[in-house]
Amino acid sequence: MTATVIDGKAMAAEIRAEVAERAAKLAARGVVPGLAAVLVGDDEPSRIYVGAKQRASAEVGIRSERHELSGDATENELLDLVRRLNEDPAVHGILVQLPLPTHISVLAVHEALSVDKDVDALTPSSVGRLVRGEAVFLPATPFGIVEMLARSGIETVGRDVVIVGRGALVGMPLAIMLAQKTPRGNATVTLCHTATRDLADHTRRADILVAAAGRPGTITADMVKPGAAVIDVAVNRTEGGLVGDVAFDEVAGVAGWITPVPGGVGPMTVAMLLVNTVTAAERAA
Repeated sequence: MTATVIDGKAMAAEIRAEVAERAAKLAARGVVPGLAAVLVGDDEPSRIYVGAKQRASAEVGIRSERHELSGDATENELLDLVRRLNEDPAVHGILVQLPLPTHISVLAVHEALSVDKDVDALTPSSVGRLVRGEAVFLPATPFGIVEMLARSGIETVGRDVVIVGRGALVGMPLAIMLAQKTPRGNATVTLCHTATRDLADHTRRADILVAAAGRPGTITADMVKPGAAVIDVAVNRTEGGLVGDVAFDEVAGVAGWITPVPGGVGPMTVAMLLVNTVTAAERAA
Protein backbone atom coordinates (compact mmCIF):
# COMPACT_ATOMS: atom_id res chain seq x y z
CA MET A 1 0.00 0.00 0.00
CA THR A 2 1.26 3.48 -0.86
CA ALA A 3 -0.19 6.30 1.20
CA THR A 4 -1.80 9.38 -0.29
CA VAL A 5 0.45 12.31 0.62
CA ILE A 6 -1.64 15.21 1.92
CA ASP A 7 -0.29 18.38 0.33
CA GLY A 8 -0.51 20.99 3.08
CA LYS A 9 0.94 23.70 0.84
CA ALA A 10 -1.76 23.28 -1.81
CA MET A 11 -4.53 23.05 0.77
CA ALA A 12 -3.27 26.15 2.58
CA ALA A 13 -3.21 28.04 -0.74
CA GLU A 14 -6.90 27.21 -1.23
CA ILE A 15 -7.70 28.48 2.25
CA ARG A 16 -5.70 31.68 1.73
CA ALA A 17 -7.69 32.33 -1.46
CA GLU A 18 -10.91 31.96 0.53
CA VAL A 19 -9.58 34.35 3.18
CA ALA A 20 -8.66 36.87 0.47
CA GLU A 21 -12.26 36.83 -0.78
CA ARG A 22 -13.57 37.48 2.72
CA ALA A 23 -11.03 40.25 3.29
CA ALA A 24 -12.01 41.89 -0.01
CA LYS A 25 -15.68 41.93 1.02
CA LEU A 26 -14.70 43.61 4.29
CA ALA A 27 -12.54 46.13 2.45
CA ALA A 28 -15.51 47.02 0.28
CA ARG A 29 -17.29 47.97 3.51
CA GLY A 30 -14.34 50.09 4.63
CA VAL A 31 -12.89 47.53 7.03
CA VAL A 32 -9.33 46.28 6.53
CA PRO A 33 -8.53 43.28 8.75
CA GLY A 34 -5.55 44.06 10.95
CA LEU A 35 -3.11 41.68 12.63
CA ALA A 36 -0.55 42.87 15.18
CA ALA A 37 2.47 40.69 15.98
CA VAL A 38 4.51 41.33 19.09
CA LEU A 39 8.13 40.18 19.35
CA VAL A 40 10.19 40.37 22.53
CA GLY A 41 13.92 39.74 22.25
CA ASP A 42 16.09 38.44 19.43
CA ASP A 43 14.95 34.84 18.98
CA GLU A 44 15.75 34.19 15.32
CA PRO A 45 13.20 31.40 14.67
CA SER A 46 10.51 33.71 16.09
CA ARG A 47 11.56 36.48 13.73
CA ILE A 48 11.42 34.12 10.76
CA TYR A 49 8.01 32.80 11.79
CA VAL A 50 6.53 36.26 12.32
CA GLY A 51 7.95 37.39 8.99
CA ALA A 52 6.23 34.46 7.27
CA LYS A 53 2.95 35.39 8.93
CA GLN A 54 3.30 38.99 7.80
CA ARG A 55 3.99 37.98 4.19
CA ALA A 56 1.02 35.64 4.20
CA SER A 57 -1.16 38.42 5.63
CA ALA A 58 -0.17 40.85 2.90
CA GLU A 59 -1.02 38.28 0.22
CA VAL A 60 -4.63 37.98 1.38
CA GLY A 61 -5.37 41.63 2.13
CA ILE A 62 -4.75 41.62 5.87
CA ARG A 63 -2.84 44.63 7.18
CA SER A 64 -0.06 43.50 9.48
CA GLU A 65 1.99 45.47 11.95
CA ARG A 66 4.99 44.39 13.96
CA HIS A 67 5.86 45.60 17.45
CA GLU A 68 9.31 44.75 18.78
CA LEU A 69 10.56 45.07 22.34
CA SER A 70 14.08 44.41 23.52
CA GLY A 71 14.87 41.25 25.43
CA ASP A 72 15.25 43.24 28.65
CA ALA A 73 11.85 44.94 28.35
CA THR A 74 9.84 44.63 31.54
CA GLU A 75 6.67 42.62 31.91
CA ASN A 76 4.74 45.85 32.50
CA GLU A 77 6.03 47.32 29.25
CA LEU A 78 4.74 44.31 27.36
CA LEU A 79 1.42 44.36 29.20
CA ASP A 80 0.99 48.05 28.41
CA LEU A 81 1.57 47.34 24.72
CA VAL A 82 -0.94 44.48 24.71
CA ARG A 83 -3.56 46.70 26.37
CA ARG A 84 -3.01 49.47 23.81
CA LEU A 85 -3.49 46.97 21.00
CA ASN A 86 -6.64 45.69 22.72
CA GLU A 87 -8.08 49.21 22.46
CA ASP A 88 -6.98 49.88 18.87
CA PRO A 89 -10.01 49.44 16.57
CA ALA A 90 -7.74 48.96 13.54
CA VAL A 91 -6.26 45.83 15.12
CA HIS A 92 -8.53 42.79 14.98
CA GLY A 93 -6.05 40.08 15.91
CA ILE A 94 -3.05 40.05 18.25
CA LEU A 95 -0.37 37.42 18.55
CA VAL A 96 2.43 37.58 21.08
CA GLN A 97 5.16 35.36 19.67
CA LEU A 98 6.52 32.71 22.02
CA PRO A 99 8.91 32.04 23.62
CA LEU A 100 9.11 35.09 25.85
CA PRO A 101 12.11 35.98 28.03
CA THR A 102 12.03 34.04 31.28
CA HIS A 103 11.41 37.13 33.43
CA ILE A 104 8.02 37.68 31.75
CA SER A 105 5.00 35.62 32.78
CA VAL A 106 3.31 34.10 29.73
CA LEU A 107 0.16 33.65 31.81
CA ALA A 108 0.08 37.34 32.74
CA VAL A 109 0.41 38.33 29.09
CA HIS A 110 -2.31 35.95 27.98
CA GLU A 111 -4.62 37.14 30.75
CA ALA A 112 -4.15 40.73 29.53
CA LEU A 113 -5.03 39.87 25.92
CA SER A 114 -8.60 40.48 24.77
CA VAL A 115 -10.38 37.22 23.98
CA ASP A 116 -11.96 38.96 20.98
CA LYS A 117 -8.48 39.50 19.49
CA ASP A 118 -6.84 36.28 20.65
CA VAL A 119 -6.38 34.76 17.18
CA ASP A 120 -3.82 32.29 18.56
CA ALA A 121 -6.51 31.04 21.01
CA LEU A 122 -4.05 30.78 23.90
CA THR A 123 -5.62 32.91 26.64
CA PRO A 124 -7.24 31.21 29.65
CA SER A 125 -10.63 32.47 28.43
CA SER A 126 -10.05 30.99 24.97
CA VAL A 127 -8.98 27.65 26.42
CA GLY A 128 -12.00 27.61 28.72
CA ARG A 129 -14.35 28.35 25.84
CA LEU A 130 -12.73 25.56 23.83
CA VAL A 131 -13.33 23.06 26.62
CA ARG A 132 -16.97 24.17 26.86
CA GLY A 133 -17.45 23.87 23.10
CA GLU A 134 -18.00 27.63 22.81
CA ALA A 135 -14.71 28.73 21.24
CA VAL A 136 -14.48 32.15 19.62
CA PHE A 137 -11.31 31.04 17.83
CA LEU A 138 -9.66 27.64 17.52
CA PRO A 139 -5.89 27.25 18.08
CA ALA A 140 -4.24 27.44 14.69
CA THR A 141 -2.35 24.14 14.48
CA PRO A 142 -5.16 21.89 15.80
CA PHE A 143 -7.60 23.90 13.66
CA GLY A 144 -5.37 23.22 10.65
CA ILE A 145 -5.25 19.49 11.40
CA VAL A 146 -9.04 19.21 11.70
CA GLU A 147 -9.46 21.22 8.49
CA MET A 148 -6.90 19.00 6.76
CA LEU A 149 -8.78 15.85 7.74
CA ALA A 150 -12.10 17.29 6.58
CA ARG A 151 -10.79 18.51 3.22
CA SER A 152 -9.08 15.17 2.62
CA GLY A 153 -12.34 13.30 3.18
CA ILE A 154 -11.03 11.54 6.28
CA GLU A 155 -13.97 10.76 8.57
CA THR A 156 -13.57 11.38 12.30
CA VAL A 157 -17.00 10.46 13.65
CA GLY A 158 -16.82 7.18 15.50
CA ARG A 159 -13.16 6.64 14.59
CA ASP A 160 -10.29 5.83 16.93
CA VAL A 161 -7.81 8.70 17.15
CA VAL A 162 -4.46 8.40 18.92
CA ILE A 163 -2.44 11.55 19.61
CA VAL A 164 1.18 11.13 20.67
CA GLY A 165 2.10 14.28 22.59
CA ARG A 166 0.09 16.18 25.19
CA GLY A 167 1.45 19.70 24.70
CA ALA A 168 -0.71 22.75 25.36
CA LEU A 169 -0.33 24.03 21.79
CA VAL A 170 -1.28 20.89 19.85
CA GLY A 171 -1.94 17.60 21.63
CA MET A 172 -4.24 18.72 24.41
CA PRO A 173 -6.48 21.12 22.42
CA LEU A 174 -6.63 18.73 19.46
CA ALA A 175 -7.80 15.93 21.75
CA ILE A 176 -10.59 18.16 23.04
CA MET A 177 -11.64 19.25 19.53
CA LEU A 178 -11.74 15.73 18.09
CA ALA A 179 -13.63 14.32 21.10
CA GLN A 180 -16.38 16.95 21.04
CA LYS A 181 -19.72 16.04 19.52
CA THR A 182 -19.38 17.89 16.22
CA PRO A 183 -19.36 16.76 12.56
CA ARG A 184 -15.58 17.24 12.55
CA GLY A 185 -15.03 15.48 15.85
CA ASN A 186 -17.07 12.86 17.73
CA ALA A 187 -14.09 10.52 17.73
CA THR A 188 -12.78 8.26 20.48
CA VAL A 189 -9.51 9.90 21.44
CA THR A 190 -6.50 8.42 23.23
CA LEU A 191 -3.83 10.89 24.35
CA CYS A 192 -0.41 9.30 24.74
CA HIS A 193 2.72 10.77 26.32
CA THR A 194 6.08 9.94 27.88
CA ALA A 195 4.49 7.85 30.65
CA THR A 196 2.38 5.76 28.25
CA ARG A 197 3.20 2.06 28.48
CA ASP A 198 3.39 -0.01 25.29
CA LEU A 199 2.89 2.96 22.97
CA ALA A 200 2.68 0.76 19.88
CA ASP A 201 -0.30 -1.10 21.32
CA HIS A 202 -2.19 2.19 21.29
CA THR A 203 -0.99 3.52 17.94
CA ARG A 204 -1.80 0.29 16.09
CA ARG A 205 -5.49 0.78 17.00
CA ALA A 206 -5.66 4.25 15.47
CA ASP A 207 -7.70 5.06 12.41
CA ILE A 208 -6.11 8.51 12.71
CA LEU A 209 -2.66 8.81 14.27
CA VAL A 210 -1.26 12.24 15.14
CA ALA A 211 2.42 12.51 16.01
CA ALA A 212 3.30 15.60 18.05
CA ALA A 213 6.03 14.42 20.40
CA GLY A 214 8.96 16.39 18.98
CA ARG A 215 11.22 13.37 18.64
CA PRO A 216 12.38 12.05 15.24
CA GLY A 217 11.55 8.43 14.50
CA THR A 218 8.88 8.15 17.18
CA ILE A 219 6.43 6.48 14.79
CA THR A 220 7.65 3.55 12.67
CA ALA A 221 5.80 1.32 10.22
CA ASP A 222 5.16 -1.48 12.74
CA MET A 223 3.27 1.02 14.92
CA VAL A 224 0.70 1.99 12.26
CA LYS A 225 -2.60 0.34 11.39
CA PRO A 226 -2.78 -0.43 7.65
CA GLY A 227 -4.76 2.30 5.89
CA ALA A 228 -4.62 4.75 8.80
CA ALA A 229 -4.28 8.50 8.36
CA VAL A 230 -0.95 9.63 9.83
CA ILE A 231 -0.59 13.33 10.63
CA ASP A 232 2.95 14.43 11.48
CA VAL A 233 2.93 17.73 13.37
CA ALA A 234 6.52 17.94 14.59
CA VAL A 235 9.37 19.80 12.93
CA ASN A 236 12.74 18.57 14.14
CA ARG A 237 16.06 20.00 12.95
CA THR A 238 18.61 17.30 12.22
CA GLU A 239 21.92 17.15 10.35
CA GLY A 240 19.98 15.82 7.38
CA GLY A 241 17.49 18.69 7.43
CA LEU A 242 13.96 19.09 8.75
CA VAL A 243 12.10 15.91 9.70
CA GLY A 244 8.95 15.07 11.62
CA ASP A 245 8.24 12.43 14.26
CA VAL A 246 7.24 9.84 11.65
CA ALA A 247 9.65 7.63 9.71
CA PHE A 248 8.04 8.89 6.52
CA ASP A 249 9.33 6.48 3.87
CA GLU A 250 8.53 3.30 5.75
CA VAL A 251 5.21 4.49 7.21
CA ALA A 252 4.04 5.65 3.77
CA GLY A 253 4.09 2.01 2.74
CA VAL A 254 1.51 1.13 5.40
CA ALA A 255 -0.67 4.20 5.93
CA GLY A 256 -3.62 5.31 3.82
CA TRP A 257 -2.79 9.01 4.14
CA ILE A 258 0.32 10.77 5.43
CA THR A 259 1.54 14.33 5.79
CA PRO A 260 5.09 15.33 4.81
CA VAL A 261 7.53 17.43 6.81
CA PRO A 262 7.97 20.12 5.69
CA GLY A 263 4.92 20.96 3.59
CA GLY A 264 2.21 19.31 5.65
CA VAL A 265 0.73 20.75 8.82
CA GLY A 266 3.03 23.82 8.92
CA PRO A 267 1.43 25.78 6.05
CA MET A 268 -2.00 24.99 7.48
CA THR A 269 -1.09 26.61 10.80
CA VAL A 270 -0.39 29.96 9.13
CA ALA A 271 -3.51 29.66 6.95
CA MET A 272 -5.77 29.08 9.95
CA LEU A 273 -4.26 32.06 11.75
CA LEU A 274 -5.38 34.15 8.76
CA VAL A 275 -8.83 32.57 8.97
CA ASN A 276 -9.06 33.56 12.65
CA THR A 277 -7.92 37.11 11.87
CA VAL A 278 -10.49 37.71 9.14
CA THR A 279 -13.14 36.13 11.37
CA ALA A 280 -12.19 38.59 14.13
CA ALA A 281 -12.56 41.48 11.68
CA GLU A 282 -15.97 40.21 10.56
CA ARG A 283 -17.10 39.97 14.19
CA ALA A 284 -15.89 43.50 14.89
CA ALA A 285 -17.61 44.85 11.78
